[in-house]
Amino acid sequence: MRIHVDKLASVTRNLRLGRTLTLASELLLEEGSVIACKIRGEKTTYNQLEDPHGRMSTLHDGDILVGALGHRNALQGYEGVMPKALRPGDTVNLLNMGGVLGQCLSHNPDVGKPFELEVLGQVLVFPEFQSRAGQPAHVRMGALKGTGLSAHCPVVFVAGTCMNSGKTAAACATIRQLSRAGYRVGACKLTGVSLMRDALSMRDYGAEVALDFTDAGIVCTDASNASELSHIIFSELAAHGVDVIVAETGDGIMGEYGVQAILSDPALMALSGAFILCANDPVGASGAVHHLRDAFGIQTDLVAGPATDNRVGERFVATLGLPARNARADADALGKFVLGLLEPKIGAKV
Repeated sequence: MRIHVDKLASVTRNLRLGRTLTLASELLLEEGSVIACKIRGEKTTYNQLEDPHGRMSTLHDGDILVGALGHRNALQGYEGVMPKALRPGDTVNLLNMGGVLGQCLSHNPDVGKPFELEVLGQVLVFPEFQSRAGQPAHVRMGALKGTGLSAHCPVVFVAGTCMNSGKTAAACATIRQLSRAGYRVGACKLTGVSLMRDALSMRDYGAEVALDFTDAGIVCTDASNASELSHIIFSELAAHGVDVIVAETGDGIMGEYGVQAILSDPALMALSGAFILCANDPVGASGAVHHLRDAFGIQTDLVAGPATDNRVGERFVATLGLPARNARADADALGKFVLGLLEPKIGAKV
């Protein structure tokens, strides 16, 4: 069956799909499989989709959307799993704005119930010239494999207590200062559920190149793949000849997206030139600082995020024996602090 598509989700970007596609009735039931669906109903909240260029568009009843099967475990969003069986006519849910599709089990009241979508079929691709033998489309097609190079430049790790704890703002403030100081900055989002927004923000703030796990063919990270994906991404950034890498771990250090696997990887942690912790409140800041030290042997260098929104929070962080910098109130101060930590390790630019 041939269809014309209204919306292509950013999770499909590795395939560079057009809007006229061929569908099959037999579906490839695995994470990353690319399928077409029709939206049922309207929503006034959480009703947008990111396209392969990073542009957001509003979704409407009847739109034909192409996304990828996957799961999500978001405290402030949707919890969803891979369907156990699926065929055309069945219903799936839109689990995030990047176009991840699955079966929703629970939702945060702030985002409302997810969109329901009617499954139309499996998207096929035709990699061989003039061949009529289509293959089930999957996000690993066209994905980065890693160059085999080892990253030797220092890495600024940015981790948080939870989603929406200020990690991307802290990462972007750091990238801006490093770029202004003359360094070639590589940036990445190592864990989470597929969405280009954060990596695009990193580019806007001066990163030479910004990658995430979907570039490496994964829809949603977990403990089984987060460490391996990080090695692939660092290898790709090293191939671009960057001087320093700023790496954000999505969600929290106790979440279900595999951050713990990264923090437990000696080879990855050996690259650490600075470790920024973002926290929503004083209790989170204190608990995370101690947990990072006790569980992983990681020393926090700087606390950022909402826990540092004013002097009250700064005073509390000082009781932990750590500096506090806020990316919203004084992004330059945050970036300059990290720059000071890194210059002895990568050399000052003249």
